[in-house]
Amino acid sequence: MRPGRLAIAAALLAGIVALVVWRGPSWSLLKDAFTAVRWEWIAAALAFNLVSIVVRAIAWTTVIDQAMPPPHPRFRWIFSAFSIGLLGNAALPGRIGELARVAVLANRLPRQQGLWATLAGTVFAHRVFDLVAVVGLVLYVVLNAEIPGWLQTSLTVFMAFAGGAIVASLVFARRHQVSALDDGAGRVRRLVTMARHGLGVMHAPLPAAAAAGFQAVGWTCQFFAVYAALRAFQIDEPFVVAGVVLLVMNVATVFPLWPGNVGLMQAAVALALVPYGIAYAHGFGFGLGLQAIEASVGIGLGLLFLAREGLSFASLRRMPEVPYAEGAGLPG
Repeated sequence: MRPGRLAIAAALLAGIVALVVWRGPSWSLLKDAFTAVRWEWIAAALAFNLVSIVVRAIAWTTVIDQAMPPPHPRFRWIFSAFSIGLLGNAALPGRIGELARVAVLANRLPRQQGLWATLAGTVFAHRVFDLVAVVGLVLYVVLNAEIPGWLQTSLTVFMAFAGGAIVASLVFARRHQVSALDDGAGRVRRLVTMARHGLGVMHAPLPAAAAAGFQAVGWTCQFFAVYAALRAFQIDEPFVVAGVVLLVMNVATVFPLWPGNVGLMQAAVALALVPYGIAYAHGFGFGLGLQAIEASVGIGLGLLFLAREGLSFASLRRMPEVPYAEGAGLPG
């Protein structure tokens, strides 16, 4: 490891330790949160998370089908790439998983100029449909729950960002059927055009509605997974509390400074549950359990498909070094 990277890793570790000391719960009380876990609800949460992943992969498939001419990638290739992306996001800092799923799927497709740019565009479009679903969740929570002041500020910033991203994607998108490439176009212009093709679903009303619908179903499954996890930890609160927790955990992990933002996410969830009469230590323990449930499904699928693709975990770390260029394969 290079000295610079070692220094960054040490700084992040020190930050995690400081966070745990500052916002960590009483460890004796934390242990109590795990003493009476209801495992049937854990199983339900795992099942909802699995369905969410499958449905969200279908949404990405819909986006990809509008971004490039036939033959389209097979769903099992897309699901494999999507699962490996989840592994990258869960186990590594930053959003390396987004780059990983582009790399894995590109490695399955015939080499062509601008392929990486197109797939990167589909990832962005896929995330825009995420924003549409989250806007609905925000409105539901704001109208029905008590929102801490710090979360209100975060949600205001998010809504502004979501609106900007949706408008930008609509303006930038171009469908490949109506936007031909000039053989004499420069490389940069060609890559930009291919990236715009990746957003092509935005100008196809029925596929766009289908992708948004699949993403909404995926988020609904995540909502019920959080509710099941609450019940598993004997937090018998109304449905809207699951919405609050789902929003808080996504706000706390939107910028992953270290894998999963472990510690920060649990502190945020615990603080959000305090107004509902849930002890901070109990909420912190629930946060640990919830993240374990979420991560176990994504990491398990990611490792399975990583092996099936003949890749190593170390290759995920080298994804940022792979250039967005024609003919670039996965790092060995």
